[in-house]
Amino acid sequence: MTSKDIVTIPNPILKQRSKRIGHIDAEIQDLAKDMINATLDWEASREHEFGAALAAVQVARLYRVIVIRDDFDDKTNKSFSVFINPEIVKAEGEPTEELEGCLSVTDIYGSVARYPKVKVKALSLDGRPVRVTATGFLARVFQHEIDHTNGLVFVDRVENPRKLFKLGSDGKFTALNPIEARSEA
Repeated sequence: MTSKDIVTIPNPILKQRSKRIGHIDAEIQDLAKDMINATLDWEASREHEFGAALAAVQVARLYRVIVIRDDFDDKTNKSFSVFINPEIVKAEGEPTEELEGCLSVTDIYGSVARYPKVKVKALSLDGRPVRVTATGFLARVFQHEIDHTNGLVFVDRVENPRKLFKLGSDGKFTALNPIEARSEA
């Protein structure tokens, strides 16, 4: 897969709930590899952004699979972890707003409230149970990607259209006006 396989809004598949995986087979393993490749290919074409994560629905596959980059601070580290059937079992703290972007929402960022700490359970690619306590940006990424598996895109969580911004080719943000913001969401 390449970045061309990543679907963007307003594609209706992004609003659909993904199916739980009952059996991890070669198809699911290949899907995870393809998702990582698509994310890295997308990133290679984006000077001011990096691919933090991707959900299977973003490549038009309605499975509860997400891939998350292992190191958000080192763009040269291209390793990812795979989470099958991820779910948040506990959210802690007062939600705080920060800017989020999405590979399926081209050049638009929005201020989204997320919990600062979440506990996630999932399966690894080899079928073993995984439990993660995530804080900070990783907690935000898990919430964002699990939203995708439930048919939500981050713009669905932006309560005020004045909190939507466009990323310019110079890497700077400009506010979208409320009319433009509504048409993007």
